[in-house]
Amino acid sequence: MEKVFTTAYSAAAPSFTRLATSELFNGHVESNSLSVIGCRSGAGGHAPSFLNVVTEFIEGLIENYPGLQYLDGFPEVKVVLRADVSGAKYDKVAIISGGGSGHEPAHAGFVGEGMLTAAICGDVFASPNVDSILAGIRAVTGPMGCLLIVKNYTGDRLNFGLAAEQAKSEGYKVEMVIVGDDCALPPPRGIAGRRGLAGTLLVHKVAGAAAACGLPLADVAAEAKRASEMVGTMGVALSVCTLPGQVTSDRLGPGKMELGLGIHGEPGAAVADLQPVDVVVSHVLKEILSPETNYVPITRGSRVVLLINGLGATPLMELMIIAGKAVPELQLEHGLAVDRVYTGSFMTSLDMAGFSISVMKADQAILDRLDAPTKAPNWPVGAEGNRPPAKIPVPLPPSHSIKSDKTLSRPEKLSPQGHILEAAIEAAATEVVNLRDNLNEWDNKVGDGDCGSTMFRGAVAILEDMKKYYPLNDPAETINEIGASIGRVMGGTSGILYSIFCKAAYAKLKENAESVVTALHWADALEAAIAAVSKYGGASAGYRTLLDALIPALSALKERLNAGEDPVDAFIISAEAASAGAESTKHMQAQAGRSTYVPGDILASVPDPGAMAAAAWYRAAALAVKEKYNTA
Repeated sequence: MEKVFTTAYSAAAPSFTRLATSELFNGHVESNSLSVIGCRSGAGGHAPSFLNVVTEFIEGLIENYPGLQYLDGFPEVKVVLRADVSGAKYDKVAIISGGGSGHEPAHAGFVGEGMLTAAICGDVFASPNVDSILAGIRAVTGPMGCLLIVKNYTGDRLNFGLAAEQAKSEGYKVEMVIVGDDCALPPPRGIAGRRGLAGTLLVHKVAGAAAACGLPLADVAAEAKRASEMVGTMGVALSVCTLPGQVTSDRLGPGKMELGLGIHGEPGAAVADLQPVDVVVSHVLKEILSPETNYVPITRGSRVVLLINGLGATPLMELMIIAGKAVPELQLEHGLAVDRVYTGSFMTSLDMAGFSISVMKADQAILDRLDAPTKAPNWPVGAEGNRPPAKIPVPLPPSHSIKSDKTLSRPEKLSPQGHILEAAIEAAATEVVNLRDNLNEWDNKVGDGDCGSTMFRGAVAILEDMKKYYPLNDPAETINEIGASIGRVMGGTSGILYSIFCKAAYAKLKENAESVVTALHWADALEAAIAAVSKYGGASAGYRTLLDALIPALSALKERLNAGEDPVDAFIISAEAASAGAESTKHMQAQAGRSTYVPGDILASVPDPGAMAAAAWYRAAALAVKEKYNTA
């Protein structure tokens, strides 16, 4: 067994215990998945089954496990939840996770008492949308609040982040822990960070057990965050996964394997010749435990938990062989005490032939959480109980039941504050409309060329909706409606970032009990909005984003207001700071967005389009406010 990678064994699919020669690879590996077969037969008039793979998976899951339900919002809302939990009455912290499908049994298979309360399912390898996440939050979150456990991918962070802000504005208590346990790549220069991999499941178990004990939200979030900082993961694959409805890529050549890959079929960090399994396991463990990268705080003498995870097409026999190599390697070569071993297919990548290894530093507190009982069907404890209805209705947001028609319409008569707000919004949106071509021109050089068009769509929607729907005498609700307009028509990262911006500003303004919103209130709202965009988008000052315009504006505004200067003058001066900040992006190395792929000499000649757009609408609003005050 010492050379299982080179054992002479004839087979049609790549294997870690079969022939390590080109006979394993003949261009590509055809998938035997039913979803692919179905999609090919769909040409005869039947609907391609790959269009429904996620919803059909959920329906089958519910039939197998009576302790689970799903929200009847297919196909847009795909949420699996505990059948014994009703959000309004639930007296414990709800644990919610999710992400793209194709990783089964993650995440829906880990819903159950003692683990996840709900799993939000996106399409295959695609982040779930905000509406689905919100539906899940509303369905299971009670007075104790909920914890969102999110794998570190940009789409997941942004969509779960916007959903969190929306839920907070509706009165829910929400915390979020982002898990990045990938140990394949050196520390990144930009904001992407380490990917979330199979180690996330150990965080789910720790958090679920803590919540089951009745701990408050802050304590559950703290335990989950601590667990996330204790685990490292690295993956290895012999094949590329097959997306439903597509032919398998032939990216890997004969006799090759990929090291350090994610869970979405993306290329690994390195391609190498096939090696004996003990050599591969030794390499993976050294990468995870490397003192140079210091990914995990594990040193000789530490107690650890080991998780061997199959990526979809690796037999349990081979996974057990890998576990048999990993345990003595950890004990003898690294001087670690292996307290628990979990082996199986937990977070897969469709039909990929491969595995990942996760190592978590353990103490008695973490072991107690991992050993706590759970009814999650794919953790090693069975589910039991009577069969409830298979599905329940999607809950409506509280705002639908409490908002009157008048709240969502333009007032018949505007207050002085309403007139000023209307002028500022109209000027800001009009400036963005006029700037469309310039923004597209800049973005053609440093991005994907659609910044102006994207911002244009949002600005036009704002101008149209303001005439009918914005309650301009209520600044907080008006900002909320601006976010709704943007979310409806603006796509891409810009749309969701501005939605987060508006939602956070709205939540801050709602804290104000006074009838008039002062300049200091607006400054506080801007500060909260910037903090939310930075939190969920990952950028900060100097990253060459819209924040490089807004952060200087906020700093100047607060400085002038705190010094007691006239608010209108302070607003104008802060607009100048925004413009200067946007221009300064020419001298910055991009650390976020598509500009990170653009050579520095090109960036030096073009400002960041997002920053220029932010500075433009901010300045236009400031000038409109000044004009209104001068003519009053």
